[in-house]
Amino acid sequence: MSSPGEFYKSLPPISKAYGTLCLAFTVAVQLGILDPRLIALDFGEVFFRFQVWRLITNFFFLGKFSINFGIRLLMIARYGVNLEKGPFERRTADFLWMMIFGGLSLLPLSAIPIFESYFLGISLVFMLLYVWSREFPNAQINIYGLVALKAFYLPWAMLALDVLFGSSPIPDFLGIVAGHLYYFLTVLHPLATGKNLLKTPKLIHKLLARWRIGAPTRNYTQSSAQPERTTGVAFRGRSYRLDG
Repeated sequence: MSSPGEFYKSLPPISKAYGTLCLAFTVAVQLGILDPRLIALDFGEVFFRFQVWRLITNFFFLGKFSINFGIRLLMIARYGVNLEKGPFERRTADFLWMMIFGGLSLLPLSAIPIFESYFLGISLVFMLLYVWSREFPNAQINIYGLVALKAFYLPWAMLALDVLFGSSPIPDFLGIVAGHLYYFLTVLHPLATGKNLLKTPKLIHKLLARWRIGAPTRNYTQSSAQPERTTGVAFRGRSYRLDG
């Protein structure tokens, strides 16, 4: 059985970095070192006072120490890590681009009055959960030892539980929307048309290669033979994906 230190070192880079930042921000807020109002998403402060860091920092706060915070952190450790070690293995740039795209999708959604959110970290984590549920739709999940269901239905079950426990469903719902948009553009649409509208920018490949983050990737200027899909994609998860 590995020690906590060994387990931490074994985590893939993007999930590890995101989980670490979420924990660090929460500890800083909990200790009074950081005022959460300084990192909250406030479009007025962003556009009129040029506090552009808020567009990024709001994704790193999952709430103060609580059971819900622990659950969200575990979701990163399980679903984010499973994605990065599974379907995104040796595709660190693609995984990072998925998270960046998720953030870019969530920001305008949160500007809609009924979806207004000051912190989008929970939504980004829920996006990871949604993508994982589509990649492993037939995995059997046991929720709190009470309900067993297929992973495909897990995001909706978690949303329903949050509502039952008195939490707002909006962060979860936004994560589902962003996750489905990503899945549609990178899987469903390429299956139907043969064209991928959401290729990972070359800049991300170059930066990760320069900083030696993640496993070395194949030549990103060429179309790589990625998993392609068959019929019934809504329930079958990943087989092969088109990248051309």
